[in-house]
Amino acid sequence: MTFYKYQGTGNDFILLDNREGKIKLSGTEVAHLCHRRFGIGADGLMLLELEAGYDFRMVYYNSDGNESTMCGNGGRCITAFAKRLGLIDTAASFIAIDGPHRSHILENGVITLHMNDVAAIDIQDGYTVLNTGSPHYVKWAADVNNTDVVTTGRSIRNQPEYQPNGINVNFVQLENDKLVVRTYERGVEDETLSCGTGVTASAIAATCNATGSFKTVIETPGGTLEVAFTKDTPGSAIHVTLTGPAAFVFKGDI
Repeated sequence: MTFYKYQGTGNDFILLDNREGKIKLSGTEVAHLCHRRFGIGADGLMLLELEAGYDFRMVYYNSDGNESTMCGNGGRCITAFAKRLGLIDTAASFIAIDGPHRSHILENGVITLHMNDVAAIDIQDGYTVLNTGSPHYVKWAADVNNTDVVTTGRSIRNQPEYQPNGINVNFVQLENDKLVVRTYERGVEDETLSCGTGVTASAIAATCNATGSFKTVIETPGGTLEVAFTKDTPGSAIHVTLTGPAAFVFKGDI
């Protein structure tokens, strides 16, 4: 089987061209391919498939082998993959598990992905919960670089109110005019270098009860992303975009 490896701000993925529909993988096989010791190694695996009315369908699996919810960095990477396959030029219309998406390829490998609207923002004392295609818990940190992301993130992810599927946990600090974000991802069950839906959730949560149009720069361990959105009401967000790099790493056979 031929595979392609891509990464978006350090969030890395195995990409498979399944336009002929011949690739059938079990959860065990997906987990093996994503394993960093015994397989190729990745945070997730994506199948690019054909879908009527769209340029392609994105089917996404976490590294534990389970099909997952939307992945923002993955959405940019599969757009770059579609360009490599000759399916698109500089714009794409595709369907994912959370519905339709549009993406645009800019200069130097940077891609803007249009995310779905956020219907509800639950602001609590010290944290915010919202869904940006995947469910996220955004927690404010006084010193994000010295936060135990894995231990604390795993504890929150496994709290009874977020079961059976769990929740992704983001630790966020405001530094000058940007946000610094570290994320514990369910399905990977570890900190990843970047999470696209997580930085999107963090940027929206950081505006609290404010309304208006916003553009936020976010620093992750894997690199820089930009999130833009509009809030007509404090409890929702529309016109949400995630912009950042998507890089081809290598191609191989397994």
